[in-house]
Amino acid sequence: MRWKGRAQSRNVEDRRRGGAKVVGGGLGVGAILFFIAYTLLTGEPPTDMMRQIPGAASQSTTVTTTENDELAEFTKVVLKDTEDVWHQIFEEELGARYREPVLVLYSGSTMAGCGFASAAMGPFYCPADEKIYIDLDFFRDLRRKFGVSGDFAMAYIIAHEVGHHVQKLLGITDAVQKRRPYLSKKDYNKLSVRMELQADYLAGVWARRVEKMKHVLDENDIEEAVRAAAAVGDDYLQKKYTGRVVPDAFTHGTSEQRVRWFLKGFKNGTLRGGDTFSADQL
Repeated sequence: MRWKGRAQSRNVEDRRRGGAKVVGGGLGVGAILFFIAYTLLTGEPPTDMMRQIPGAASQSTTVTTTENDELAEFTKVVLKDTEDVWHQIFEEELGARYREPVLVLYSGSTMAGCGFASAAMGPFYCPADEKIYIDLDFFRDLRRKFGVSGDFAMAYIIAHEVGHHVQKLLGITDAVQKRRPYLSKKDYNKLSVRMELQADYLAGVWARRVEKMKHVLDENDIEEAVRAAAAVGDDYLQKKYTGRVVPDAFTHGTSEQRVRWFLKGFKNGTLRGGDTFSADQL
């Protein structure tokens, strides 16, 4: 993706502490993997457990400032691209004005409108404050732990979270949340999968439109996004971290589903065709 030297979004709140990475006191790789596995199996982040860990947000270690700064600049450029694309889509297809989200860069842990945020949770969108939260270390983990590299793989992750913001603006998020008290955990997980696959579709729409609008994609960019989508499938992650697959605990969709809906969005390039809630076959 050709991103260097291009316009950056101003809707970025940088909570990093002078290039220092804030990590949980005494939290090793095993503990972080446990939190990921817990979230995958239950569909809920272990925020209460994180609060009980002494010094969970107090220990600092140094990271490469140059690498962090470059990742931050890249994130701002991609966010600007999402703003430009979604402004155009909202105007053309909905006759409405797009409200831009804020992206929060943080290290280790922070507080969000949805509660405590930890790097172990990965990037996420909080509908309560309409902010996207990203610890830049996630992008390095994508390469080190999952073998997924390339700048457009990272762009796909950002675009997916922006897709959740689009769902919020369209009223989809609130409609799903209203149904939650009346559903079993198993049924709500199924609804969550449809939410996530729609966000993948919207990320694909963005990819198609940003290329049409700005001609910034390189030859292998879509392949990079596909590899990233496959690497964050529920079945792949559950197998990797727990050694077993529990379909009833799926909250994001399988690798195959995530790839297919992203590519469908890229092919269509429009909001039409992205109704995962009415789809008989996901």
